[in-house]
Amino acid sequence: MVDRANIKNIIPALPDEKIDMLAATSVLQQQAADIRNQRINWQPYFQSQMISKEDYDFIAAFDFSDAKTRENKLKENPHQAAKTFLNLLGYVSKDQTIQYILTMIDDMLQEDRSRVEIFREYSTRKRESVWGPFLNLLNRQDGFIMNMTSRIIAKLACWSHDLMEKTDLQFYLTWLKDQLKLSFDALQDHTDLHVGLEQDTTAEQAKEANELHELLNPNNEYIQSVARCLQMMLRIDEYRFAFVSVDGISTLLSVLSGRVNFQVQYQLIFCLWVLTFNPLLAEKMNKFNVIPILADILSDSVKEKVTRIILAVFRNLIEKVEDGQVAKEHCIAMVQCKVLKQLSILCQRKFDDEDITDDIEFLNDKLQASVQDLSSFDEYSTEVKSGRLEWSPVHKSGKFWRENASRLNEKNYELLRILVHLLETSKDPLVLSVASFDIGEYVRHYPRGKHIIEQLGGKQRVMQLLGHEDPNVRYEALLAVQKLMVHNWEYLGKQLEKEQTGASGAPTNKPGAQVPAKA
Repeated sequence: MVDRANIKNIIPALPDEKIDMLAATSVLQQQAADIRNQRINWQPYFQSQMISKEDYDFIAAFDFSDAKTRENKLKENPHQAAKTFLNLLGYVSKDQTIQYILTMIDDMLQEDRSRVEIFREYSTRKRESVWGPFLNLLNRQDGFIMNMTSRIIAKLACWSHDLMEKTDLQFYLTWLKDQLKLSFDALQDHTDLHVGLEQDTTAEQAKEANELHELLNPNNEYIQSVARCLQMMLRIDEYRFAFVSVDGISTLLSVLSGRVNFQVQYQLIFCLWVLTFNPLLAEKMNKFNVIPILADILSDSVKEKVTRIILAVFRNLIEKVEDGQVAKEHCIAMVQCKVLKQLSILCQRKFDDEDITDDIEFLNDKLQASVQDLSSFDEYSTEVKSGRLEWSPVHKSGKFWRENASRLNEKNYELLRILVHLLETSKDPLVLSVASFDIGEYVRHYPRGKHIIEQLGGKQRVMQLLGHEDPNVRYEALLAVQKLMVHNWEYLGKQLEKEQTGASGAPTNKPGAQVPAKA
């Protein structure tokens, strides 16, 4: 694990204030501005004995002070400040007041990040968890309370001298991940609803449906705030591994694969970027298909900031990994995802940011070099691992299968396992067709292939595809089943010739086509 003291040397400095500006127009920030203007009358809380005189005296004076006076009060009695804020969060239940208290705490920390230690030191003295009062608020129904609390937790976790403890950290990161997914799902539902409304309803009906949607999904506009917290947390190396352990990378990529605006794209890709500064994580990153997903975004991107951060991720996936073979695989994956084509387009544009130009040159050199060294098996292996199978030349090359069929047994049948997994999980007819064909060719060219495929569950998966709705999938599955069930290849060749030659000269896909008897 990277020494925490060296983190700033590993990740280029990007002030939190600058990141904060990225979400300055988010719903959370807009609501906070409104809440600041709705002053709370603390007198009734004191008169009803909900808060002590000490707490009342502090909060009443602190609330109406200017920045200089607040600073002096915090220096004079930091213990009382932490005590009062935590007592208020514990004793007050009204949403409006909780919102106001949280906004005060956030503003206080934003003015001076060293103030996080006020809460840390108070909790240590009391032998209590600093996280408990805040983590409990994540369970509230009010979207502002949850997300402002999350923002405060991120600041406490990132700006304090002490790291967040493991159990609390896992709870918080899981909450962030789940909120990201929930917010994204709500936004997707809203987009689908909006498209349907445009087609089928009047403007008044559309307005009513939108209002109902907002009522049922109060947190769907906080996705930028959730992403902002992740941007902060993942800049700390120890937090990155915890995020990966709660399946955070898959969630980031799931959201990026959907319809989100460029600001959210930038924020989530920023999260991936900081993750890639850890060599171990950079090596594992493409197991989550990060390269194909980011390559798709790059090809559609019109925002320079999104282009810049994607190129930075790609560079790290080559430059930061310590295993040369993995770096080579990443290069090949980028080539297969048409990144070279995008680089050539970007070369024609003029950028003010020198980092973009440098990254384009770096990636272009590395990818061009990888093309020169690319073997047919490297190409095939990378394509299979990407899960994006297509009829590239290697699949139909008899020479390739004669020379490389046995290599599919390497690394405990890694490529075969992926092919079988694709047959089970993919919804893409092209992927299913190519995977079926490849399994058939493997069996055809490797003597023990039939037994191995049966052991891996491939035979059952292929046979299930005989009833697939797509005729091409049915056809390739039929050929693969025939190859799995016969030994006499000369006989099979004649059978295939009959299958492929009909009255119209087109392949036949009849469900009742004769399958050669099992040897």
